[in-house]
Amino acid sequence: MQKKTPTGTVLYTIEQAIKEYRKICQKNIQKVVNDITVDQCLVLIILNDNAGIPQIEIAKLIFKDNASITRIIELMVQKDYLTREVDASDKRKSKLLLTEKGQKTIVLLTPVFKLNRETALSGLTLDEITLLDKLLHKIISNCKTS
Repeated sequence: MQKKTPTGTVLYTIEQAIKEYRKICQKNIQKVVNDITVDQCLVLIILNDNAGIPQIEIAKLIFKDNASITRIIELMVQKDYLTREVDASDKRKSKLLLTEKGQKTIVLLTPVFKLNRETALSGLTLDEITLLDKLLHKIISNCKTS
């Protein structure tokens, strides 16, 4: 028989799965690049795939508030993963760009990201992964419409 979670709900188990996944991701990232966090990696990936994306959009994609994403980005600029370039059309805005170090870090960590996903999903069939994704999207939708 399955052990009851403290809250008695599958939602607690989802939260626990996320936390465990983030821990293994951080552990594996640290083996390759020792001064970067999971959230900072996510920022690198987003900027690498979406050049010029606004900071507010990055915040939404990694589920952070504006203050948190500002701190994350400031640390990344200090560590030379990113630079800020003033927007020519609107001087109040700045564009975030990957530095050479940021680009090299993406290359170094790409196999780690793949390993993390493979580890987390190990033993699940494609059908199970598809069903899990469908069910989680249903939960997300339920929460957004309430």
